[in-house]
Amino acid sequence: MCFQSKKETPTKPSSFGVVAIIRQAESFLAIRRGESLRAGGMVCFPGGHVEPGEHSSDAVVRECHEELSIDVVPINEVWESVTAWGTALSWWTVDLVQPCCPIPHPIEVQEFFWLSLDNMITHPDLLSGNKIFLEHVKSGDIQL
Repeated sequence: MCFQSKKETPTKPSSFGVVAIIRQAESFLAIRRGESLRAGGMVCFPGGHVEPGEHSSDAVVRECHEELSIDVVPINEVWESVTAWGTALSWWTVDLVQPCCPIPHPIEVQEFFWLSLDNMITHPDLLSGNKIFLEHVKSGDIQL
């Protein structure tokens, strides 16, 4: 089931992106964005832009590999939202192809963390859209 974040929705998206929800036991994989990127230094789920003609499921696989050198399989699109700056996001649950240790891309990712739902939702540097998503997960509106 997909949900739309009505609070952040502008009239028409200016670009498209994907978000990867990766879980290991009760923890989520989170990253701290590279300083030179939009929202640099903020904590969020891995993800990035969808290239022209690319399906969002392919983009989430590509972005996980580019950002963290991990291979994933897309499972389900669980939410849709639009950021305050006009990017339409497709939120995907994904599974790791095999257990691995992510290797952060030196420009895109400063560091990665495995965080519980409560630790991630209360992280002081968490991007607001990620917090909204996690609140929907915590309330049971979004099933992972």
